[in-house]
Amino acid sequence: MKAYEYHHIVSFEETNLVGNVYYANYILWQGRCREMFLRDRSPGIIKELSQGLALVTVRVSCDYLSELYAFDNVAIRMRLRDITQNRITMLFEYWRMTDEGEELVAKGEQQAACMRRQGEKMVATPIPNELQSALALYTES
Repeated sequence: MKAYEYHHIVSFEETNLVGNVYYANYILWQGRCREMFLRDRSPGIIKELSQGLALVTVRVSCDYLSELYAFDNVAIRMRLRDITQNRITMLFEYWRMTDEGEELVAKGEQQAACMRRQGEKMVATPIPNELQSALALYTES
């Protein structure tokens, strides 16, 4: 099952007093993975975002399976779960990468709605074709 993959090395600033990664950073990494996906696979959407299109996160979750620490190398893998009307649901897996192999440390999910700014309002809008095509390459089996 093909996934879009973003690599990250944990820094001290992402850890708490105990030394493990602060839970909220996993959500930040979901956002960064999503942004890098747009940059790499759907660059036209970046331009549309400056012209009134909005990808509004409406739901996010993360299940923590193991702890991460400073200087851990993490691969965040994103797949499309489904598209319903103007909503996109993505799945995320967080893998610790070591010389010995990979360890799944967390799983997450995020739903974003395609909206368009019309004056003071946000209205639902169809998912742009470019984005649908890019996401189709990473559909969950």
